Amino acid sequence: MTTKIAVSLPDDLVEQARAAVAEGRAASVSAYVAEALREKGEREPLGDFFEEFDKEFGAPTAEERARVDDILRRLGWKTD
Repeated sequence: MTTKIAVSLPDDLVEQARAAVAEGRAASVSAYVAEALREKGEREPLGDFFEEFDKEFGAPTAEERARVDDILRRLGWKTD
C-alpha cells in the first residue's frame, strides 16, 4: 500500500533528490525520500542501543571518537 502526501522541503534537498534520480541512484524522488525515512527509522533504535551501551560500559573517550570519525570520513560518511 502507498499513500500520497504533500511535504515542503528546502530547495537544496529537492535538488539532492533530483540529482540522485538523474544519476540513477534512485528510481524517483518519492523512492529517494522513502529510503531516507526508512534509514532514519532504523537509526533511531540503534541510538537507543548505544545509549544503553554507554550506560553499561561508559561513553567512548575523545580519542576513540576521533578514530571512529576518521574511519567514517574515509568511508565517505558525514560525522558532524
